[in-house]
Amino acid sequence: MEPLKHSPKNHDEWNESYYFVFYDAKQRLGGMTRLGFKPNKKEGMTFLFLFLPDGSAAGYQAVEETGDYMMQDLRVGHVAHKPLPRGVWKYFFEGRMIAAKNPLDLPRTRENPSLASGVFPARLELSFTPISEVYEYSAHMTPESRELGKKSGDEHWEQIGIVDGQIHIGGETYRVEQSMGQRDHTHGVREWTSVDYWLYYVVWFSRDLAVNPAAIIMDDGRVSTGGFLFEKGRNIPIERIRVLEQEFRDEVLPVCSRLEFFDSLGRRHVLEARAGPMIPVPFTDSRGNVSILVQSFGSFKLDGLEGGYGSFETLRRKRK
Repeated sequence: MEPLKHSPKNHDEWNESYYFVFYDAKQRLGGMTRLGFKPNKKEGMTFLFLFLPDGSAAGYQAVEETGDYMMQDLRVGHVAHKPLPRGVWKYFFEGRMIAAKNPLDLPRTRENPSLASGVFPARLELSFTPISEVYEYSAHMTPESRELGKKSGDEHWEQIGIVDGQIHIGGETYRVEQSMGQRDHTHGVREWTSVDYWLYYVVWFSRDLAVNPAAIIMDDGRVSTGGFLFEKGRNIPIERIRVLEQEFRDEVLPVCSRLEFFDSLGRRHVLEARAGPMIPVPFTDSRGNVSILVQSFGSFKLDGLEGGYGSFETLRRKRK
């Protein structure tokens, strides 16, 4: 496992974050959670989103003052990520979650409670057991990609694993068994509103095939490429990504995309993606600039192979 805690730079927005995403394709149940710590501001934030089998979504968000975040129990509010020996992680939540029949409405339920379908007691306890080696983006990026990639962090680790556990919400109990998941760990200054847009897909086809393309794309055409192809137990770096098609609605909500990428073995691949239900999360800076981070699960096709599923994440800056 990579070092889990790093010394902060002298910048208020320096951040160390831990992210986890999973999807149970049989039950059509998925979720993602993030912990982010800004030690120079003594601030911690978290979110937990669940996409439920009936098409609805539930969410929990918190921001609180934090001191020294500890490796034995990374926690903000009611969300905890716990690293264990041999690369295993445990993820916990116990509290109340706001639900909305339309996931798009979820972020607006606080200002407009009529959009909520209820507030439900919930409990989540999931374990993550790795099946891949840890992959660090920047070690495989060109100097140009690495410099532009610092807008989202200095170093960025990913690992694929198998997820088991239980989720209780609103009187329903879901048993998660041998489902696919991935964890992410990043540190550095994250400039949410200085990126024109980024894409980050975590896509699973089987235990032997997955792909994690990531790109920061600027209006002037510069692209920071990261990510890897996981094939038969091996992490194969992605060296170059080109966006062939990318469709948004209402300026910031992704519809579909088609990517061309080349791996370190010199092979060309085409990944086709279509977003599913989504939750838009706004980020506003001190100057009033707004970017929308979209959390979604989608369907994917790689080199003609159908049946891929996983997270479809974009960050898009709103035009003034």
